[in-house]
Amino acid sequence: MSTYLLVHGAWHSGRAWDRVVPMLASAGHQVFAPSLTGYGDKAHLLGPEVGLDTHVDDVVELILGEDLTEVVLVGHSYAGLVISSVANRIPERIAHLVYLDAMVPLDGESAVDVMPVTQRLIDQALESGSGWRVPPLPELPPPAGLFGLTDPADIAWVRTMMSDHPVRCLQQPVRLDNPAARAVPRTHIHCVAGVPEGFARRPVPAVQPNGSPAQVWELPTGHDCMITMPAELTGLLLRLAPVRAV
Repeated sequence: MSTYLLVHGAWHSGRAWDRVVPMLASAGHQVFAPSLTGYGDKAHLLGPEVGLDTHVDDVVELILGEDLTEVVLVGHSYAGLVISSVANRIPERIAHLVYLDAMVPLDGESAVDVMPVTQRLIDQALESGSGWRVPPLPELPPPAGLFGLTDPADIAWVRTMMSDHPVRCLQQPVRLDNPAARAVPRTHIHCVAGVPEGFARRPVPAVQPNGSPAQVWELPTGHDCMITMPAELTGLLLRLAPVRAV
């Protein structure tokens, strides 16, 4: 049995993984898909003080509280920043980092550094009445749709879990100063359909921080692949289960 910890992206909640969790579990694995502070069952905690560090704490506290080890840590979208920082804090607990159509930061970078279009969202939030709320992205014509979703039923379902994103999450930089974290292997899974204009993806370096060749897989679907291609995504994640000595 391996342990998978699935971290949702901005504006979503842990429910985004509802189609993937049962498939991983039926393969005999332990699966966690928590909602970060401000989302899902923690939506009432949303506030201007919530930032990237808050979400990193959420995940670290879960791993330590459940005494999880050899974790396959999956971060979708914004959560690439989160899982990078978690690995920096507790690398000895992480078996593999999976960047699922995710932001991949360097030390000291924020979301704006990784994806400059994010600055527009920050500016809009700072100029809004709240001064800190970043509303969900608007639905676009197909094939972009809403986070890559075009099926009306999927869009309606995702709307039930959506919350505003605190601007502080996009402003705080990551801290990646622990050399031990470089040893954690990485896999990048890119969703290659329906990418909105302006959302350019950073090229993945040919060599991982641990010296191994980069591992990049693709899914022919939109951004929210856990909703549109859950079986295919699960199949990829199962390939990353750590091999344990008997």
